[in-house]
Amino acid sequence: MYLSGLDEIDRKMLDLLTQNARYTYSELGERLGLSRVAIKNRMDALEQRGVIEGYTVIVNPQRLGSAVSCYYEIETRPEALPRVIAALQDCPSITQIYRVTGACRLHVHAVAASQEELETLTREVLDQLSGVERIESSVILSRVKDVKGLRL
Repeated sequence: MYLSGLDEIDRKMLDLLTQNARYTYSELGERLGLSRVAIKNRMDALEQRGVIEGYTVIVNPQRLGSAVSCYYEIETRPEALPRVIAALQDCPSITQIYRVTGACRLHVHAVAASQEELETLTREVLDQLSGVERIESSVILSRVKDVKGLRL
């Protein structure tokens, strides 16, 4: 995939980091034929430009026991959309909110500690949202493919 504003070394460096974000500057330098300082300078520049937004640990909630993941498709009246987004942003069980095209306005991912917690989220938060015309939900049964990061 071609991304304007990135040279070949930046693309290779980002590809390596999406595979393993724990690579040190020295390890990246060895793989790319650059010094540790050159890699650090490139990383700093990518962070300052906002290309790299942060570093994190990705936890698989299904491996923690009874955690339940669910996707919600939410259709709102246009004037209610900002209010609905604000309410969803304040909910700790909501992990992702996307504004989308198509049959719904929002695509929302939630992770709950249990089926009961997911039901509580649905009943006490989602069902109470003013201006919502339709909510469809899909509980995730298993993870088949889940690519993290952008493939360059």
